[in-house]
Amino acid sequence: MHRVSRVQFAMHSLRRDASRLYENINLNLPVFMESQISKAFSPEDFRANGHKLIDMLADQLSKSQSTNPDHTILRETPDDQLKFWQDDLNSSLLDDPGELFKDMLSRSINLYSRRCMGHQVPPPAPAAVLGSLLSGFLNNGSAVYEMGMTGNALEKIVTESLAQKFGLGADASGFVTSGGTLGNLTVLLAARAAVTDVWDHGLAGHNNLAIMVSEESHYSVDRAARIMGLGSEGIIKVPVNNKYQLRTDLLDEYLEKAERSGKKVFCIIGCACSTSTGAYDDLRAIGAFAKKHNIWLHVDGAHGAAAIYSLQYKTLLDGIELADSVIIDFHKMMLTPSLSTAVIYKRGSDSYKTFAQKAQYLWADQEKEEWHNSGKRTFECTKPMSILSIYTLMRMYGDELFEENIETLFSLAREFAALIKSNKNFELACEPQSNIVCFKYVSKKLAEDVNKKILQHLIADGRYYIVSTTINENSYLRTAIMNPLTRISELAGLLDLIDGLDL
Repeated sequence: MHRVSRVQFAMHSLRRDASRLYENINLNLPVFMESQISKAFSPEDFRANGHKLIDMLADQLSKSQSTNPDHTILRETPDDQLKFWQDDLNSSLLDDPGELFKDMLSRSINLYSRRCMGHQVPPPAPAAVLGSLLSGFLNNGSAVYEMGMTGNALEKIVTESLAQKFGLGADASGFVTSGGTLGNLTVLLAARAAVTDVWDHGLAGHNNLAIMVSEESHYSVDRAARIMGLGSEGIIKVPVNNKYQLRTDLLDEYLEKAERSGKKVFCIIGCACSTSTGAYDDLRAIGAFAKKHNIWLHVDGAHGAAAIYSLQYKTLLDGIELADSVIIDFHKMMLTPSLSTAVIYKRGSDSYKTFAQKAQYLWADQEKEEWHNSGKRTFECTKPMSILSIYTLMRMYGDELFEENIETLFSLAREFAALIKSNKNFELACEPQSNIVCFKYVSKKLAEDVNKKILQHLIADGRYYIVSTTINENSYLRTAIMNPLTRISELAGLLDLIDGLDL
């Protein structure tokens, strides 16, 4: 028998022990990781934590509707807020996320408060929140059909339904993208593509392009134009009248002036409505001007295009049927979580000109117009299925929900304006056309910046949340009445609170 030396035996033992140690390491490491993964994907934990969260949200919804609601905002300084969450992250891991969710709720603005009337963000209808939860759970992108089968189909149905309400015609179609800023940029790129070859050949030879907008247009329009390389000189801002609507009587004059300076105007934008004052431009007059000069008409209806659902207020959108494109935010006047914006084209084929490029790994047919592959038309690739929220509301409540919401909020703004005018201590900026009301506290004894001080007092107090705006270089308090459960008594209480401040 072959004899093994002690050295050989020792080496063999070392190799054997090292091999066993390596196997144990490789066996034990996945066991630790697997336990955390198993916990993270536990159906039982998900069900239990989900029930707790829904109960917590329902309790906040109930408290917000009570006769003695909680504070709307408990403001901390940015540094204090940051320190709280830094300390939280450095604390031990959680077995139950309930306390974490409570902190997140208590340290955020309560949009369900009837006294929350600052920004143009609604309290989402609870059913829409559930649609958003489902969207997050599915996590289906929409760039390609297989990843967004339901989402792409619902986007086509909803946008074409809206197109018909706007009167854009049988060829109109669109899709949904993440927010009005991205929607406006997408449309402006399509408008430019309709008259130039910039997408393929760059800006050379097209450095003279320009758009026409109201002085009251949303900042996203200005931002989109600058992103496109138009610069400040490519943004022709037309003055507004005393109702803060674009002065259509000046359009020909401003166009001629632009052309004399070598500019080529390819798009004009109508506000429906403006962000600062809620004013609706005269879309019919702007549409006639656009048709006369063969200019693309885009309607930024992010906030106010939902008025189309109201028999009482749809006349504000008279002329919208002349538009080449329209955007509308579901997350403003249609009670859904953000961000969800419909981008609609009078000629559906125009939507494919914006991002005409090849991606062989996504689409088998690079040139074909395919509504079911939305990545051919949107800036986004992995786009969330935000359409689920608005579609859920449509299926549960129909158009009546949006009609009632619009008419409640717009009418409430008019009642509030009447209250303001009846009090000599306040001055209304203009008669509200939508649900946005701008006003200021007036007193000969107080400095002009008193309204800034009032805003600071209100936020520190926490019962109400409103914002401010500048109109004609004067500071105004601004309310966007977004909660359909807000009552005129809460608005009267706001004026009483301001009137009683020690200024």
